[in-house]
Amino acid sequence: MNREKMLQKLTQSPKLYDFIIIGGGATGIGIALEAAARGYSVVLLEKSDFTKSTSSKSTKLVHGGVRYLAQGDIALVREAVVERGLLTQNAPHLVKSQTFIIPTQSWFDELMYTVGLTFYDLLAGRFGLGRSKRISKKKTLNRISTINPKKITAGVEYMDGQFDDSRLAINTLQTASEMGAITLNYCEVTGLIKNEQENLAGVKFTDNETNKQYDIQGKQIVNATGVFADDILKMDFPDAKNTMSPSQGIHLMLDKAFLPGNDAIMIPKTDDGRVLFLVPWHNKVVVGTTDTPVENESLEPVALEEEIEFILNTAARYLTKAPKRSDVLSVFAGLRPLAASKGEGKKTKEISRSHKIFESQSGLLTMVGGKWTTYRKMGQDLVNKTEKRLKWTHIPTKTKHLKIHGFKKEVDYANPLYFYGTDEQEIRKMAEEQNLTNLISDELHVSEAQAVWATEQEMARTVEDFLARRTRCQLLDARESLKMAPKVAQIMAQVLKKDEEWQKKQVADYEVVTRNYIL
Repeated sequence: MNREKMLQKLTQSPKLYDFIIIGGGATGIGIALEAAARGYSVVLLEKSDFTKSTSSKSTKLVHGGVRYLAQGDIALVREAVVERGLLTQNAPHLVKSQTFIIPTQSWFDELMYTVGLTFYDLLAGRFGLGRSKRISKKKTLNRISTINPKKITAGVEYMDGQFDDSRLAINTLQTASEMGAITLNYCEVTGLIKNEQENLAGVKFTDNETNKQYDIQGKQIVNATGVFADDILKMDFPDAKNTMSPSQGIHLMLDKAFLPGNDAIMIPKTDDGRVLFLVPWHNKVVVGTTDTPVENESLEPVALEEEIEFILNTAARYLTKAPKRSDVLSVFAGLRPLAASKGEGKKTKEISRSHKIFESQSGLLTMVGGKWTTYRKMGQDLVNKTEKRLKWTHIPTKTKHLKIHGFKKEVDYANPLYFYGTDEQEIRKMAEEQNLTNLISDELHVSEAQAVWATEQEMARTVEDFLARRTRCQLLDARESLKMAPKVAQIMAQVLKKDEEWQKKQVADYEVVTRNYIL
């Protein structure tokens, strides 16, 4: 993935593209992969970095959604558990099985969760990850040594999936690029082009790095901008109704000492009615999430005090050692792109996570809702809809068993470079040949070679791109990532041929953003 070459390809041979996708989060990336795999010409444009907003701030779970089962949304759960199974097969270097334990507080809990989760397993059919079962109080305490014994009667064990969201995004983009898709970050769509019949015919966009403006032509324009979908809808039709009812979810990152084993905890009943997860991830523990309706969408949402307190207090009830503010390595907030108009009266936690496709009079297709687990199916549905709308010959999906870039079956999770899959060999080879073996951080085990690789091969353009999304340092330990920033800026400046002024600005910009991740 080379940005200069992609832009060159786009501008040197102007053509009519089959798909122009606005938005480089999970939704847009899933559509780009699906369309490219079927042989269509694809351009994807993202105004900042890929997954900058919602899609890098998930709970890191590929799951059917136990709470959606409780809400009776069986179709969504069935779709999600099948997609979860496909993802573990197609990207095993990024998606793995994770054991969860629900601490129970009565025999009724034990019975209810065992029965409910057995049904959850059955919905997955041959894509199941393992059977749910009740485990005794003694076994629960052996496996989760930090759980408060006074709070539980036993436990119920079940299996779900876990992943690295931004890494899956980059590898999926690489897969789409290998099939001919043009995928560009820092390219902001500023206008829509219509023909005499007022149908969409293309987009205007600005390369935010050079301020150059471009017009490109496309047969199907797709609005896949998540929480910003209404902005594009209003660009198309100023009086368009709002389709989004975004809610904010935050997560805290804690040291592994708070959950030393390999099992995750799922607390199904909290004060605000949401599920709370404590999940091992990259040798730390992710704790979340909240559900707070928000009025305004933002690329960098900030965790609210009451959200932070809610998670700390809820975790404290179940753990023998209560996490304090000073224990939080990082706090991050993300917005859920829920498909519902503001003021519909439903609480955001009750709004379905199933995806919807809206067709505008101009031919614009807008996809809202959905979640990472079903991103492939979302792409499939959107491309099917386009084929029908434009009366193209239907091409069956090619992504169900498509191996994602980096695919590697045998994964050693103790290896700090495991999430690169087969690219790891190339990174190690480059490190030796170019003498890039030094670590930028001993604590997070990130090397100089990774910074060069991300810049040359994964379209990282800023220090933040590297520290927040190509590696996950900002989320894993925000303070440590600040210490790394100057060295990362220096390495990236050499690759991108930037001066010292650029380096200083990059570090300063990164510090401003990352202050919001520190309590």
